[in-house]
Amino acid sequence: MREALAALDAEATALGYDKGAHDATRRTLDDYRQYERLKVRLESALEQLPKFEQSRANAEARRDRLATNIAALAAEIEQIDIQLAGLEERAREYAEREAERRIQDNVRIQATGRLAKIEQQLDTLDSRLERRAYLDEKLAADQHEMGLYAELRTAFGRNGVPAMIIESAIPELEELANDLLRRMTEGRMALRLITQKDKVTGGVIETLDIEIADELGTRSYETFSGGEAFRINFALRVALSKLLARRAGAQLRTLFIDEGFGTQDESGRARLVEAINAIQHEFDLILVITHIDDLRDSFPVHIVVDKTPTGSRISIR
Repeated sequence: MREALAALDAEATALGYDKGAHDATRRTLDDYRQYERLKVRLESALEQLPKFEQSRANAEARRDRLATNIAALAAEIEQIDIQLAGLEERAREYAEREAERRIQDNVRIQATGRLAKIEQQLDTLDSRLERRAYLDEKLAADQHEMGLYAELRTAFGRNGVPAMIIESAIPELEELANDLLRRMTEGRMALRLITQKDKVTGGVIETLDIEIADELGTRSYETFSGGEAFRINFALRVALSKLLARRAGAQLRTLFIDEGFGTQDESGRARLVEAINAIQHEFDLILVITHIDDLRDSFPVHIVVDKTPTGSRISIR
């Protein structure tokens, strides 16, 4: 290896090789190569220059358009800001209006509830008014009917038609009763019916009292003994029966006389029998009920009721 290197050095010496010059030349070549690369780049750049200039022009035009758009957008943004300020005012007003609307809704709901209650009350009042109108009509009808009943009560009260009937019937009733009473008392007694009497405070009142006149004077019915009272009762009852039958347009066909003879003495019973016999032609049947054997024998037909251990038995004699 050393020998080869030595050979090379000898050859280089023979050729007149200068290492410094060689290095300088190499550096010069390197510079030339760098210039060549720069030339290539320059030529390439010169070739690309029109494109770059066109791109620059386009960029500048785009820049101008963007600036115009930016200005327009700025103006629009300014308008939007103004509108936003107005919208914020409107939003505030809307919020206030919305709050007021909610309040008014609550007021409306409450008013609707009150209106429903009022309408219900009005319906109730209408029904009550209808009921009142009906009751007023009924009241008027009832008052009219009550007035009629009041008139009828007055008419048929003791001072009305019955009093008029009694007043008109009293003379006939007195006549019939006195006719029978005179026959039973040999003309000693006569009755009078009093329908009015004086009041202590003045005026008169309606009444119905019986006054009896006999040889001792005139006195009230209550002062007479049982036998005399029986004869007065008998005369009045027979007279009243005749009067009612006559006014009804009918004939009094049957007369029942139940007891009462025990209060009479023998002459009183005889006069009662005479009175009964005197009016027998006015009746189809006179039935006298008595336990007095002497009185029973005063009549021709007897219906006898006998009590036996097996019950009561009826026989006609």
